[in-house]
Amino acid sequence: MIKPLEDQLNWKLLKAYEQYGLDEAKYGVYLRAIKMDVSLFVKENVDLETKVQLLSQEYQTIIGSITVNFQGREHTLPQMSKYLFDTNRNLRESAWRATSERRLKERERLDNMFDQMLKLRHQISQNAKCQDFIEYSFKAFHRFDYTPQDCGQYYYSIEKYVFPLWKKIIQHRLHLMKLDKLRPWDTSVDPLGRPALQPFNDVSQLIHGCQDIFNQVDPELGSGFAQIAKLGLLDLASRRGKAPGGYLSQLGETRKPFIFMNAVGLDDDVRTLLHEAGHAFHSLACARQLIFSYRHAPLEFSEVASMSMELLGGEHLSVFYSRENEVRSQIEHLEGIVYILIWVATVDAFQHWIYQHPKQTQTERTEAWRRIYKRFWGDLVDWSGLEEAYGAMWHRQLHIFEVPFYYIEYGIAQLGALQIWLKARSDSKKALRDYRHGLSFGGSKPLPELFRLAGIHFDFSEKAIAPLMKEIEQNLDEMYQEK
Repeated sequence: MIKPLEDQLNWKLLKAYEQYGLDEAKYGVYLRAIKMDVSLFVKENVDLETKVQLLSQEYQTIIGSITVNFQGREHTLPQMSKYLFDTNRNLRESAWRATSERRLKERERLDNMFDQMLKLRHQISQNAKCQDFIEYSFKAFHRFDYTPQDCGQYYYSIEKYVFPLWKKIIQHRLHLMKLDKLRPWDTSVDPLGRPALQPFNDVSQLIHGCQDIFNQVDPELGSGFAQIAKLGLLDLASRRGKAPGGYLSQLGETRKPFIFMNAVGLDDDVRTLLHEAGHAFHSLACARQLIFSYRHAPLEFSEVASMSMELLGGEHLSVFYSRENEVRSQIEHLEGIVYILIWVATVDAFQHWIYQHPKQTQTERTEAWRRIYKRFWGDLVDWSGLEEAYGAMWHRQLHIFEVPFYYIEYGIAQLGALQIWLKARSDSKKALRDYRHGLSFGGSKPLPELFRLAGIHFDFSEKAIAPLMKEIEQNLDEMYQEK
């Protein structure tokens, strides 16, 4: 662990600050983070955190080693997921059940492992003189600008304004699929049984198409993307032996963004490049920040940059699709946003319950999951006969095991991105100007100020969420009619 060395450096910095002074306006955000890290560091926690990390690696090993025997072949979990998009309902059910049964064989092992993690994390928080691991995590994540109570406000707003819209989406799916009720294997497949969208055949088409989109969204952003492409900072095509996933990495010395992807010609690939390009625009905008830590923003705001590009770029998908397929892609994206807002609330509320009850039993934890899941999702999907799988669903969310409390950020950022999208519908030039302006500050300002500089509000309340859900609902209603 390098934390003891980091602590020594932090103390040296604070000593120099006391001796020589620093401009609070310039260094205040950086210094408050350093002061918080110093206040949390406890030498005894180094060994405990190492043990947690080893358990996290064990979780990765268990999940990564799971294979499912299906149709005479061994499949990995990602390979099994493709069957949930198959138009044959019997095949989907068989694949879902086979995957679920295989996962449940690891249930006891994972529950026991989590019990160990819970005990260690509680001790870490006690050593740091925190009331519980919730307080410890908020301090460790430098959450200076919102509280657990604010997260509770997010849950309330999700229940009141987002769940009714999700219910409407599910009812529409039932109608299209001509079903009386949805089962877990009915929620991913295209409701009209259409094959997957295929927007491009090779990566050059993806690059040229997204270049066209960014030129339409904002010429300055289009110029930035062209620069990235010209410098060879795009590695997008999937190939044998290439690492999985997609992400943006900032090249420290040149202060240029590098986009890594595994594109295979699907709609998700377009969304991924729009998303990662948003991060790239952020990286370019704040590259001149002198302090290294200011060249990136907190996740709650950095994801605003990327999620906004998915929404703004999604308005110009005609470069890839016919009108019919463009509408289909937009519907899937907006429905996905509604889904993730609720899922974030579910995961975060469950984690708050976990660390409010550090002496919980496995049975109590399972019941808490079922209760919280029902709070946000109701009974829209029929889980009858699948109660064991229902109670162990949370095992699939790696954040709960590996990076507790690192998830609410996505909900907060999505609300920010939706605000930018809504503004752009009435005044796109101002919305984009404010967007670029906010990105230029990197992480040099507190979160509420970053949101304000981007022309939006740092707000989880129903006042903020209600108009966003109304806009999504109106758009979906129009596209449902058009489709």
